[in-house]
Amino acid sequence: MRRERRLKRLQAQRQQQWQQLLRARQPMDPALLPPEQREWLDELKRLAAGELELDQLDPELRQSLSALHLGHDRGDLRHLLVDLGLWDRHHLVSMGSTTWSLGFSPELEAEAQRLLALHHEELPGDAERLDLTGQRCVTIDDDDTCDIDDGLALELRPDGSLRLWIHVADPGRLVAVDSPLDLEARRRGSSLYLASGNLPMFPLGLTTGPFSLRAGICSAAWSTWVDLDEDGDIAAYGIQRSWVKPTYRLSYSDADDLIDLAPPEERDLAELDQLLDRRRQWRVRHGALLMDLPEGRIRSRDGEPTLEISEPSPSRAMVAEAMILAGAVAARFGVEHGLALPFRSQLPADLPPKAELDALPDGAVRFAAIKRCLSRGLMGTQASPHFSLGLPAYAQATSPIRRYGDLVVQRQIQAQLSGASPLSEDDLQELLNSFDGAVREGIGISREDQRHWQQVWFEAHKSSQWRADFLRWLRPQDRLGLVRIDDLAMDLVAECPQNAQPGEALLLRVQQVDSLRDQLKLLASAN
Repeated sequence: MRRERRLKRLQAQRQQQWQQLLRARQPMDPALLPPEQREWLDELKRLAAGELELDQLDPELRQSLSALHLGHDRGDLRHLLVDLGLWDRHHLVSMGSTTWSLGFSPELEAEAQRLLALHHEELPGDAERLDLTGQRCVTIDDDDTCDIDDGLALELRPDGSLRLWIHVADPGRLVAVDSPLDLEARRRGSSLYLASGNLPMFPLGLTTGPFSLRAGICSAAWSTWVDLDEDGDIAAYGIQRSWVKPTYRLSYSDADDLIDLAPPEERDLAELDQLLDRRRQWRVRHGALLMDLPEGRIRSRDGEPTLEISEPSPSRAMVAEAMILAGAVAARFGVEHGLALPFRSQLPADLPPKAELDALPDGAVRFAAIKRCLSRGLMGTQASPHFSLGLPAYAQATSPIRRYGDLVVQRQIQAQLSGASPLSEDDLQELLNSFDGAVREGIGISREDQRHWQQVWFEAHKSSQWRADFLRWLRPQDRLGLVRIDDLAMDLVAECPQNAQPGEALLLRVQQVDSLRDQLKLLASAN
Protein backbone atom coordinates (compact mmCIF):
# COMPACT_ATOMS: atom_id res chain seq x y z
CA MET A 1 0.00 0.00 0.00
CA ARG A 2 2.88 2.38 0.85
CA ARG A 3 4.44 1.55 -2.54
CA GLU A 4 1.18 2.28 -4.37
CA ARG A 5 0.74 5.55 -2.50
CA ARG A 6 4.33 6.51 -3.36
CA LEU A 7 3.81 5.72 -7.04
CA LYS A 8 0.60 7.77 -7.10
CA ARG A 9 2.39 10.65 -5.39
CA LEU A 10 5.22 10.51 -7.93
CA GLN A 11 2.70 10.33 -10.77
CA ALA A 12 0.88 13.38 -9.39
CA GLN A 13 4.18 15.25 -9.13
CA ARG A 14 5.05 14.37 -12.72
CA GLN A 15 1.64 15.54 -13.85
CA GLN A 16 2.01 18.78 -11.92
CA GLN A 17 5.51 19.44 -13.32
CA TRP A 18 4.32 18.59 -16.84
CA GLN A 19 1.32 20.88 -16.60
CA GLN A 20 3.47 23.69 -15.18
CA LEU A 21 5.80 23.20 -18.13
CA LEU A 22 2.91 23.59 -20.57
CA ARG A 23 1.36 26.51 -18.68
CA ALA A 24 4.67 28.41 -18.77
CA ARG A 25 4.53 28.36 -22.60
CA GLN A 26 8.28 28.97 -22.79
CA PRO A 27 10.68 27.49 -25.37
CA MET A 28 12.04 24.17 -24.16
CA ASP A 29 14.68 21.62 -25.07
CA PRO A 30 13.01 18.19 -25.33
CA ALA A 31 16.39 16.51 -24.80
CA LEU A 32 16.31 17.68 -21.16
CA LEU A 33 12.95 16.01 -20.48
CA PRO A 34 12.35 12.45 -19.24
CA PRO A 35 11.77 9.89 -22.04
CA GLU A 36 8.08 9.62 -21.20
CA GLN A 37 7.52 13.37 -21.65
CA ARG A 38 9.50 13.40 -24.90
CA GLU A 39 7.07 10.75 -26.16
CA TRP A 40 4.17 12.92 -25.01
CA LEU A 41 5.52 15.89 -26.95
CA ASP A 42 5.76 13.71 -30.04
CA GLU A 43 2.13 12.64 -29.55
CA LEU A 44 1.09 16.29 -29.14
CA LYS A 45 2.73 17.20 -32.46
CA ARG A 46 1.03 14.28 -34.18
CA LEU A 47 -2.30 15.34 -32.66
CA ALA A 48 -1.76 18.93 -33.87
CA ALA A 49 -0.96 17.61 -37.36
CA GLY A 50 -4.13 15.50 -37.47
CA GLU A 51 -2.19 12.22 -37.46
CA LEU A 52 -3.73 11.17 -34.12
CA GLU A 53 -7.12 11.61 -32.50
CA LEU A 54 -7.57 12.62 -28.88
CA ASP A 55 -8.74 9.17 -27.78
CA GLN A 56 -5.54 7.64 -29.19
CA LEU A 57 -3.28 9.52 -26.79
CA ASP A 58 -1.62 8.09 -23.71
CA PRO A 59 -4.29 8.24 -20.95
CA GLU A 60 -2.04 10.24 -18.63
CA LEU A 61 -1.30 12.76 -21.40
CA ARG A 62 -4.99 12.98 -22.23
CA GLN A 63 -5.73 13.68 -18.56
CA SER A 64 -3.21 16.53 -18.46
CA LEU A 65 -4.66 18.08 -21.63
CA SER A 66 -8.13 17.91 -20.15
CA ALA A 67 -6.92 19.72 -17.02
CA LEU A 68 -5.49 22.47 -19.25
CA HIS A 69 -8.59 22.56 -21.48
CA LEU A 70 -6.50 21.53 -24.49
CA GLY A 71 -6.79 18.89 -27.17
CA HIS A 72 -10.22 19.49 -28.64
CA ASP A 73 -9.02 22.46 -30.73
CA ARG A 74 -5.95 21.70 -32.82
CA GLY A 75 -5.45 25.44 -33.32
CA ASP A 76 -5.01 25.92 -29.53
CA LEU A 77 -2.53 23.06 -29.54
CA ARG A 78 -0.53 24.54 -32.42
CA HIS A 79 -0.35 27.89 -30.64
CA LEU A 80 0.97 26.10 -27.56
CA LEU A 81 3.58 24.17 -29.54
CA VAL A 82 4.73 27.37 -31.26
CA ASP A 83 5.21 29.00 -27.85
CA LEU A 84 7.17 25.94 -26.71
CA GLY A 85 9.40 26.23 -29.79
CA LEU A 86 8.27 22.82 -31.04
CA TRP A 87 6.12 23.77 -34.04
CA ASP A 88 6.95 25.73 -37.16
CA ARG A 89 4.11 28.23 -37.55
CA HIS A 90 4.36 27.73 -41.32
CA HIS A 91 4.26 23.93 -41.13
CA LEU A 92 2.14 22.41 -43.92
CA VAL A 93 0.10 19.59 -42.45
CA SER A 94 -0.76 18.08 -45.83
CA MET A 95 2.91 17.87 -46.80
CA GLY A 96 3.92 15.61 -43.92
CA SER A 97 5.38 12.23 -44.93
CA THR A 98 4.89 12.93 -48.65
CA THR A 99 7.66 12.37 -51.18
CA TRP A 100 8.21 16.16 -51.32
CA SER A 101 8.90 16.36 -47.58
CA LEU A 102 11.45 13.55 -47.79
CA GLY A 103 13.53 15.13 -50.57
CA PHE A 104 15.71 13.08 -52.90
CA SER A 105 17.50 10.11 -51.36
CA PRO A 106 21.33 9.85 -51.46
CA GLU A 107 20.92 7.12 -54.08
CA LEU A 108 18.85 9.40 -56.33
CA GLU A 109 21.28 12.27 -55.87
CA ALA A 110 24.11 9.92 -56.85
CA GLU A 111 22.15 8.90 -59.95
CA ALA A 112 21.69 12.59 -60.80
CA GLN A 113 25.45 13.11 -60.54
CA ARG A 114 25.99 10.17 -62.89
CA LEU A 115 23.65 11.72 -65.45
CA LEU A 116 25.36 15.10 -65.07
CA ALA A 117 28.61 13.47 -66.11
CA LEU A 118 26.89 11.47 -68.86
CA HIS A 119 25.24 14.41 -70.59
CA HIS A 120 28.56 15.51 -72.16
CA GLU A 121 28.88 12.19 -73.99
CA GLU A 122 27.22 11.22 -77.26
CA LEU A 123 24.11 9.20 -76.56
CA PRO A 124 21.88 7.07 -78.82
CA GLY A 125 19.87 9.28 -81.16
CA ASP A 126 22.09 12.36 -80.75
CA ALA A 127 23.47 12.09 -84.28
CA GLU A 128 19.93 12.22 -85.74
CA ARG A 129 19.02 15.46 -83.98
CA LEU A 130 18.45 18.53 -86.14
CA ASP A 131 21.17 21.12 -85.50
CA LEU A 132 19.42 24.43 -84.78
CA THR A 133 22.22 25.95 -82.72
CA GLY A 134 22.66 28.73 -85.29
CA GLN A 135 19.06 29.88 -84.85
CA ARG A 136 18.30 33.10 -82.97
CA CYS A 137 16.37 31.59 -80.08
CA VAL A 138 15.13 33.47 -77.03
CA THR A 139 13.84 32.23 -73.68
CA ILE A 140 11.44 34.40 -71.66
CA ASP A 141 10.74 33.76 -67.97
CA ASP A 142 10.34 35.41 -64.60
CA ASP A 143 13.56 36.77 -63.13
CA ASP A 144 13.80 34.04 -60.48
CA THR A 145 13.09 31.10 -62.81
CA CYS A 146 16.05 28.69 -62.97
CA ASP A 147 14.49 25.71 -64.78
CA ILE A 148 13.98 27.04 -68.31
CA ASP A 149 11.95 24.58 -70.33
CA ASP A 150 10.95 26.48 -73.48
CA GLY A 151 12.26 28.92 -76.05
CA LEU A 152 10.99 30.66 -79.20
CA ALA A 153 12.54 31.38 -82.57
CA LEU A 154 11.47 32.78 -85.93
CA GLU A 155 12.68 31.55 -89.34
CA LEU A 156 12.41 33.60 -92.52
CA ARG A 157 11.54 31.19 -95.31
CA PRO A 158 12.84 31.53 -98.92
CA ASP A 159 9.35 32.59 -100.05
CA GLY A 160 9.34 35.43 -97.51
CA SER A 161 6.94 33.71 -95.08
CA LEU A 162 7.70 33.34 -91.37
CA ARG A 163 7.98 29.97 -89.64
CA LEU A 164 7.53 29.78 -85.88
CA TRP A 165 9.74 27.47 -83.82
CA ILE A 166 8.89 26.36 -80.28
CA HIS A 167 11.74 24.56 -78.50
CA VAL A 168 11.07 22.48 -75.40
CA ALA A 169 13.57 20.85 -73.03
CA ASP A 170 14.24 17.13 -73.53
CA PRO A 171 14.90 15.45 -70.14
CA GLY A 172 14.15 12.09 -71.77
CA ARG A 173 17.62 12.19 -73.39
CA LEU A 174 19.14 11.38 -69.98
CA VAL A 175 16.25 9.90 -67.98
CA ALA A 176 15.29 6.46 -69.25
CA VAL A 177 11.79 5.01 -68.83
CA ASP A 178 11.41 3.19 -65.48
CA SER A 179 14.88 4.32 -64.32
CA PRO A 180 15.16 5.36 -60.63
CA LEU A 181 14.79 9.07 -61.40
CA ASP A 182 11.92 8.41 -63.80
CA LEU A 183 10.05 6.45 -61.13
CA GLU A 184 10.67 9.22 -58.60
CA ALA A 185 9.37 11.86 -61.03
CA ARG A 186 6.32 9.67 -61.58
CA ARG A 187 5.76 9.47 -57.81
CA ARG A 188 5.81 13.26 -57.64
CA GLY A 189 3.80 13.84 -60.82
CA SER A 190 4.97 17.44 -61.09
CA SER A 191 7.09 20.06 -59.42
CA LEU A 192 5.56 21.56 -56.28
CA TYR A 193 4.98 25.32 -56.23
CA LEU A 194 5.17 26.92 -52.77
CA ALA A 195 5.29 30.50 -51.53
CA SER A 196 8.91 30.01 -50.43
CA GLY A 197 10.01 28.48 -53.75
CA ASN A 198 9.55 25.41 -55.91
CA LEU A 199 10.37 21.79 -55.09
CA PRO A 200 11.45 20.23 -58.41
CA MET A 201 10.27 16.99 -59.96
CA PHE A 202 13.89 16.09 -60.76
CA PRO A 203 17.00 16.85 -58.65
CA LEU A 204 17.96 20.50 -58.86
CA GLY A 205 21.34 19.85 -60.50
CA LEU A 206 19.57 18.34 -63.51
CA THR A 207 16.58 20.69 -63.52
CA THR A 208 18.68 23.86 -63.64
CA GLY A 209 21.57 22.21 -65.50
CA PRO A 210 21.47 20.04 -68.63
CA PHE A 211 17.64 19.90 -68.70
CA SER A 212 17.32 23.70 -68.97
CA LEU A 213 17.58 25.67 -72.20
CA ARG A 214 20.34 28.00 -71.00
CA ALA A 215 21.57 30.96 -73.03
CA GLY A 216 24.76 30.26 -74.93
CA ILE A 217 24.79 26.54 -74.11
CA CYS A 218 24.02 23.74 -76.55
CA SER A 219 21.01 21.84 -75.22
CA ALA A 220 18.93 18.86 -76.28
CA ALA A 221 15.37 19.82 -77.18
CA TRP A 222 12.15 18.83 -78.84
CA SER A 223 11.42 21.39 -81.54
CA THR A 224 8.02 22.10 -83.06
CA TRP A 225 7.81 24.23 -86.20
CA VAL A 226 4.52 25.75 -87.37
CA ASP A 227 3.44 27.59 -90.49
CA LEU A 228 0.28 29.62 -89.94
CA ASP A 229 -2.05 30.64 -92.75
CA GLU A 230 -3.49 34.13 -93.13
CA ASP A 231 -6.33 33.34 -90.73
CA GLY A 232 -4.05 31.93 -88.04
CA ASP A 233 -4.85 28.25 -88.61
CA ILE A 234 -2.08 25.65 -88.70
CA ALA A 235 -1.09 25.23 -92.37
CA ALA A 236 1.84 22.88 -91.77
CA TYR A 237 3.87 21.63 -88.83
CA GLY A 238 6.66 19.31 -87.80
CA ILE A 239 8.02 17.83 -84.56
CA GLN A 240 11.58 16.56 -84.16
CA ARG A 241 14.46 16.22 -81.73
CA SER A 242 17.11 18.90 -82.03
CA TRP A 243 20.07 20.77 -80.64
CA VAL A 244 19.45 24.40 -79.72
CA LYS A 245 21.58 27.16 -78.26
CA PRO A 246 19.41 30.04 -76.97
CA THR A 247 20.87 33.37 -78.01
CA TYR A 248 19.75 35.17 -74.88
CA ARG A 249 17.43 34.99 -71.92
CA LEU A 250 14.89 37.73 -71.25
CA SER A 251 12.63 38.66 -68.39
CA TYR A 252 9.02 39.43 -69.26
CA SER A 253 9.74 43.12 -68.70
CA ASP A 254 12.70 43.05 -71.12
CA ALA A 255 10.62 41.19 -73.70
CA ASP A 256 7.79 43.73 -73.38
CA ASP A 257 10.25 46.54 -74.14
CA LEU A 258 11.57 44.76 -77.24
CA ILE A 259 8.04 44.06 -78.47
CA ASP A 260 7.02 47.66 -77.91
CA LEU A 261 10.11 49.34 -79.34
CA ALA A 262 10.85 46.77 -82.08
CA PRO A 263 14.43 47.96 -82.75
CA PRO A 264 15.62 47.07 -86.29
CA GLU A 265 18.30 44.70 -84.99
CA GLU A 266 15.82 42.91 -82.67
CA ARG A 267 12.58 42.68 -84.64
CA ASP A 268 12.09 38.96 -83.98
CA LEU A 269 10.03 39.44 -80.84
CA ALA A 270 7.70 42.01 -82.40
CA GLU A 271 7.14 39.70 -85.38
CA LEU A 272 6.61 36.71 -83.07
CA ASP A 273 4.06 38.75 -81.15
CA GLN A 274 2.17 39.61 -84.34
CA LEU A 275 2.26 36.02 -85.55
CA LEU A 276 0.97 34.61 -82.27
CA ASP A 277 -1.66 37.33 -81.99
CA ARG A 278 -2.99 36.13 -85.36
CA ARG A 279 -3.18 32.64 -83.88
CA ARG A 280 -4.93 33.96 -80.76
CA GLN A 281 -7.58 35.69 -82.85
CA TRP A 282 -8.15 32.43 -84.74
CA ARG A 283 -8.86 30.70 -81.41
CA VAL A 284 -11.21 33.49 -80.35
CA ARG A 285 -13.19 33.07 -83.57
CA HIS A 286 -13.48 29.38 -82.67
CA GLY A 287 -14.86 30.10 -79.21
CA ALA A 288 -11.76 30.62 -77.06
CA LEU A 289 -12.29 32.68 -73.90
CA LEU A 290 -9.67 35.30 -73.05
CA MET A 291 -9.91 36.30 -69.40
CA ASP A 292 -6.54 37.81 -68.52
CA LEU A 293 -6.38 39.79 -65.28
CA PRO A 294 -3.60 40.83 -62.92
CA GLU A 295 -2.90 37.95 -60.55
CA GLY A 296 -1.77 38.47 -56.97
CA ARG A 297 0.16 35.83 -55.07
CA ILE A 298 1.72 35.85 -51.61
CA ARG A 299 5.37 34.86 -51.57
CA SER A 300 7.53 34.06 -48.56
CA ARG A 301 10.77 36.04 -48.41
CA ASP A 302 12.91 35.09 -45.41
CA GLY A 303 9.78 33.95 -43.61
CA GLU A 304 7.90 37.20 -44.25
CA PRO A 305 4.86 37.44 -46.54
CA THR A 306 5.11 39.73 -49.56
CA LEU A 307 2.52 40.44 -52.23
CA GLU A 308 3.61 39.90 -55.84
CA ILE A 309 1.30 40.87 -58.69
CA SER A 310 1.78 39.52 -62.22
CA GLU A 311 0.31 41.95 -64.72
CA PRO A 312 -0.94 40.79 -68.12
CA SER A 313 1.57 41.89 -70.74
CA PRO A 314 2.31 41.34 -74.44
CA SER A 315 5.21 38.98 -73.72
CA ARG A 316 3.23 36.87 -71.23
CA ALA A 317 0.35 36.58 -73.70
CA MET A 318 2.80 35.73 -76.49
CA VAL A 319 4.55 32.96 -74.52
CA ALA A 320 1.24 31.54 -73.31
CA GLU A 321 -0.10 31.46 -76.88
CA ALA A 322 3.05 29.71 -78.11
CA MET A 323 2.66 27.04 -75.43
CA ILE A 324 -1.00 26.52 -76.35
CA LEU A 325 0.00 26.26 -80.01
CA ALA A 326 2.62 23.60 -79.21
CA GLY A 327 -0.04 21.64 -77.31
CA ALA A 328 -2.44 21.93 -80.24
CA VAL A 329 0.25 20.63 -82.63
CA ALA A 330 1.09 17.70 -80.33
CA ALA A 331 -2.61 16.81 -80.14
CA ARG A 332 -3.02 17.06 -83.92
CA PHE A 333 0.00 14.77 -84.35
CA GLY A 334 -1.64 12.27 -82.00
CA VAL A 335 -4.97 12.40 -83.84
CA GLU A 336 -3.39 12.06 -87.31
CA HIS A 337 -1.29 9.07 -86.24
CA GLY A 338 -3.89 7.37 -84.02
CA LEU A 339 -1.54 7.90 -81.09
CA ALA A 340 -2.76 7.75 -77.49
CA LEU A 341 -1.76 10.89 -75.57
CA PRO A 342 -2.86 12.45 -72.29
CA PHE A 343 -5.33 14.76 -74.06
CA ARG A 344 -6.83 17.67 -72.14
CA SER A 345 -10.44 18.59 -72.86
CA GLN A 346 -13.33 20.64 -71.53
CA LEU A 347 -17.03 20.14 -72.12
CA PRO A 348 -19.01 22.89 -73.87
CA ALA A 349 -20.58 25.43 -71.53
CA ASP A 350 -23.94 27.13 -71.69
CA LEU A 351 -22.81 30.74 -71.19
CA PRO A 352 -25.15 33.58 -70.20
CA PRO A 353 -26.73 35.50 -73.10
CA LYS A 354 -24.54 38.18 -74.64
CA ALA A 355 -26.91 40.94 -73.54
CA GLU A 356 -26.67 39.73 -69.95
CA LEU A 357 -22.86 39.64 -70.08
CA ASP A 358 -22.64 43.05 -71.76
CA ALA A 359 -24.70 44.50 -68.91
CA LEU A 360 -21.96 43.51 -66.46
CA PRO A 361 -18.80 45.59 -65.94
CA ASP A 362 -15.99 44.35 -68.15
CA GLY A 363 -13.20 42.50 -66.41
CA ALA A 364 -13.42 40.46 -63.20
CA VAL A 365 -17.21 40.79 -62.77
CA ARG A 366 -18.00 39.60 -66.30
CA PHE A 367 -15.34 36.88 -66.11
CA ALA A 368 -16.85 35.56 -62.86
CA ALA A 369 -20.23 35.15 -64.58
CA ILE A 370 -18.52 33.17 -67.35
CA LYS A 371 -16.32 31.03 -65.09
CA ARG A 372 -19.25 29.81 -63.01
CA CYS A 373 -20.63 28.17 -66.18
CA LEU A 374 -17.41 26.35 -67.10
CA SER A 375 -16.84 22.71 -66.26
CA ARG A 376 -13.57 21.32 -64.96
CA GLY A 377 -10.94 20.20 -67.41
CA LEU A 378 -10.75 16.49 -68.20
CA MET A 379 -7.86 14.24 -69.14
CA GLY A 380 -8.20 11.11 -71.27
CA THR A 381 -6.42 9.03 -73.87
CA GLN A 382 -8.76 10.07 -76.70
CA ALA A 383 -8.89 13.55 -78.21
CA SER A 384 -11.89 15.78 -77.41
CA PRO A 385 -12.52 19.50 -77.90
CA HIS A 386 -11.35 21.99 -75.30
CA PHE A 387 -14.10 24.60 -74.94
CA SER A 388 -12.35 27.56 -73.32
CA LEU A 389 -9.21 27.17 -75.47
CA GLY A 390 -11.25 26.97 -78.68
CA LEU A 391 -9.36 23.89 -79.86
CA PRO A 392 -10.56 20.58 -81.35
CA ALA A 393 -7.82 18.75 -79.40
CA TYR A 394 -5.10 19.72 -76.93
CA ALA A 395 -2.27 18.02 -75.03
CA GLN A 396 0.11 19.80 -72.64
CA ALA A 397 3.61 19.28 -73.99
CA THR A 398 5.85 22.20 -73.01
CA SER A 399 6.96 21.56 -69.40
CA PRO A 400 8.55 18.09 -69.24
CA ILE A 401 10.93 19.32 -66.51
CA ARG A 402 7.98 20.25 -64.30
CA ARG A 403 5.10 17.97 -65.37
CA TYR A 404 5.47 14.23 -65.80
CA GLY A 405 2.53 14.11 -68.21
CA ASP A 406 4.42 16.35 -70.64
CA LEU A 407 7.35 13.92 -70.57
CA VAL A 408 4.91 11.12 -71.40
CA VAL A 409 3.75 13.12 -74.46
CA GLN A 410 7.34 13.45 -75.66
CA ARG A 411 7.96 9.71 -75.23
CA GLN A 412 4.81 8.74 -77.10
CA ILE A 413 5.72 11.02 -80.02
CA GLN A 414 9.28 9.69 -80.02
CA ALA A 415 8.03 6.10 -80.15
CA GLN A 416 5.80 6.99 -83.11
CA LEU A 417 8.57 8.80 -85.00
CA SER A 418 11.18 6.10 -84.41
CA GLY A 419 8.96 3.21 -85.43
CA ALA A 420 8.87 1.77 -81.92
CA SER A 421 5.66 0.72 -80.19
CA PRO A 422 3.93 3.57 -78.34
CA LEU A 423 1.81 2.75 -75.31
CA SER A 424 -1.70 1.60 -76.13
CA GLU A 425 -4.69 3.50 -74.77
CA ASP A 426 -5.11 1.00 -71.93
CA ASP A 427 -1.41 1.04 -71.01
CA LEU A 428 -1.30 4.82 -71.20
CA GLN A 429 -4.39 5.12 -68.99
CA GLU A 430 -2.75 2.83 -66.44
CA LEU A 431 0.35 5.03 -66.50
CA LEU A 432 -1.73 8.20 -66.10
CA ASN A 433 -3.55 6.65 -63.15
CA SER A 434 -0.20 5.88 -61.50
CA PHE A 435 0.72 9.57 -61.08
CA ASP A 436 -2.66 11.33 -61.22
CA GLY A 437 -3.05 11.03 -57.45
CA ALA A 438 0.36 12.60 -56.88
CA VAL A 439 -0.53 15.52 -59.15
CA ARG A 440 -3.75 16.12 -57.24
CA GLU A 441 -1.91 15.83 -53.92
CA GLY A 442 0.61 18.42 -55.09
CA ILE A 443 -2.17 20.80 -56.14
CA GLY A 444 -3.76 20.39 -52.71
CA ILE A 445 -0.47 21.16 -50.94
CA SER A 446 0.12 24.24 -53.12
CA ARG A 447 -3.37 25.53 -52.35
CA GLU A 448 -2.97 24.95 -48.62
CA ASP A 449 0.39 26.73 -48.72
CA GLN A 450 -1.00 29.75 -50.59
CA ARG A 451 -4.05 29.89 -48.30
CA HIS A 452 -1.77 29.82 -45.26
CA TRP A 453 0.44 32.62 -46.53
CA GLN A 454 -2.62 34.69 -47.43
CA GLN A 455 -3.69 34.33 -43.80
CA VAL A 456 -0.20 35.31 -42.59
CA TRP A 457 -0.31 38.36 -44.88
CA PHE A 458 -3.74 39.41 -43.61
CA GLU A 459 -2.53 38.95 -40.02
CA ALA A 460 0.06 41.61 -40.77
CA HIS A 461 -2.57 43.89 -42.40
CA LYS A 462 -5.63 43.14 -40.26
CA SER A 463 -6.24 46.81 -39.48
CA SER A 464 -6.39 47.78 -43.17
CA GLN A 465 -9.39 48.18 -45.44
CA TRP A 466 -9.70 47.65 -49.17
CA ARG A 467 -12.13 48.61 -51.90
CA ALA A 468 -13.67 45.50 -53.46
CA ASP A 469 -16.16 44.63 -56.18
CA PHE A 470 -18.83 42.03 -55.58
CA LEU A 471 -18.54 39.24 -58.16
CA ARG A 472 -21.16 36.63 -57.33
CA TRP A 473 -22.82 34.67 -54.55
CA LEU A 474 -21.31 31.41 -53.34
CA ARG A 475 -23.67 30.60 -50.43
CA PRO A 476 -26.32 33.33 -50.27
CA GLN A 477 -27.99 31.65 -47.28
CA ASP A 478 -24.78 32.31 -45.31
CA ARG A 479 -24.18 35.66 -47.05
CA LEU A 480 -20.89 34.33 -48.46
CA GLY A 481 -19.88 35.83 -51.78
CA LEU A 482 -16.85 36.19 -54.00
CA VAL A 483 -15.27 39.64 -54.18
CA ARG A 484 -12.39 41.11 -56.18
CA ILE A 485 -9.78 43.36 -54.56
CA ASP A 486 -8.04 45.12 -57.44
CA ASP A 487 -5.24 46.48 -55.21
CA LEU A 488 -4.31 42.89 -54.29
CA ALA A 489 -5.34 41.36 -57.65
CA MET A 490 -7.18 38.62 -55.75
CA ASP A 491 -10.63 37.03 -55.70
CA LEU A 492 -11.57 36.23 -52.10
CA VAL A 493 -14.51 34.86 -50.14
CA ALA A 494 -16.20 37.34 -47.81
CA GLU A 495 -19.40 37.88 -45.86
CA CYS A 496 -21.31 40.36 -48.02
CA PRO A 497 -24.36 42.61 -47.60
CA GLN A 498 -27.64 40.91 -48.31
CA ASN A 499 -28.85 41.37 -51.90
CA ALA A 500 -25.42 42.55 -53.13
CA GLN A 501 -25.34 42.71 -56.93
CA PRO A 502 -22.47 41.88 -59.34
CA GLY A 503 -20.24 44.91 -59.78
CA GLU A 504 -21.41 46.60 -56.57
CA ALA A 505 -18.60 48.48 -54.79
CA LEU A 506 -17.87 47.26 -51.26
CA LEU A 507 -15.45 48.02 -48.46
CA LEU A 508 -13.57 44.99 -47.17
CA ARG A 509 -11.93 44.45 -43.79
CA VAL A 510 -10.59 41.55 -41.77
CA GLN A 511 -13.10 40.22 -39.29
CA GLN A 512 -11.00 37.33 -37.97
CA VAL A 513 -7.69 35.76 -38.96
CA ASP A 514 -5.54 33.05 -37.37
CA SER A 515 -3.08 31.23 -39.61
CA LEU A 516 -2.44 28.48 -37.03
CA ARG A 517 -6.16 27.69 -37.01
CA ASP A 518 -6.47 28.03 -40.80
CA GLN A 519 -9.00 30.81 -40.32
CA LEU A 520 -9.64 33.91 -42.40
CA LYS A 521 -12.97 35.72 -42.23
CA LEU A 522 -13.44 38.84 -44.31
CA LEU A 523 -16.37 41.20 -43.96
CA ALA A 524 -17.59 43.35 -46.84
CA SER A 525 -19.88 46.31 -46.24
CA ALA A 526 -21.54 48.86 -48.51
CA ASN A 527 -19.03 51.41 -49.69
